[in-house]
Amino acid sequence: MKTIGLLGGMSWKSSLEYYRIINETIQKRLGGWNSAKIILYSVNFDEIDLEHQTKDWQKSDGILINAAKSLEKGGADLIVICCNTAHVLYEELQKNVKIPILHIADATAEKIKAEKIKKVGLLGTKLTMDEEFYKGRLEKKYGLTVIVPTEKEKEAVHTGINSIIQGKTNLDMKRQFIQIIKNLVKNGAEAVILGCTEIPLVVSQKDVNTRLFDTARIHAESAAEHSLEN
Repeated sequence: MKTIGLLGGMSWKSSLEYYRIINETIQKRLGGWNSAKIILYSVNFDEIDLEHQTKDWQKSDGILINAAKSLEKGGADLIVICCNTAHVLYEELQKNVKIPILHIADATAEKIKAEKIKKVGLLGTKLTMDEEFYKGRLEKKYGLTVIVPTEKEKEAVHTGINSIIQGKTNLDMKRQFIQIIKNLVKNGAEAVILGCTEIPLVVSQKDVNTRLFDTARIHAESAAEHSLEN
């Protein structure tokens, strides 16, 4: 079994889900007393500037690069970044380590393609919904048509995600997410990607009829499966 390096803390709530899902997947596959071999490097999210909006963004990037290097030095055979938005640094992180980093968009796109879905809605931080590192990867590498919310809805989703990270959730927020999902479907989406690892903490498949792709679960399960490959 390979050792999985989790680059977490963005936020710790979703990192906890990764740890749980990976271990549940391993135990289901192997049974008995089996559990995953995991090294977790959890950063202080308050020091991380993924959007490069402060003068400390280079320090922020350095923290994540050093975290990836530490996972490799610690014996990890592969790395999983437990955050969709942090994949904006995927290329830079991969340059700095020799072990593979499993891209969350790749794992998700493969699931989508397997279900023969071509048009998907995307929810996430504004960076994830707008920038090429994620949306563009889905479109160019996998040929998917990606539909995003209106600018007003993007603001609502982004604000909601920040609230979840800070432990502030309520029923109105959940209803808002559900309505935005419905609007994406009206605009042609056959399914919707929950492209932030925090969103599934508020909205799940049981809440809507639309097919949802929970990126945190997909990514974690993919990591578990990769750890069992020879």
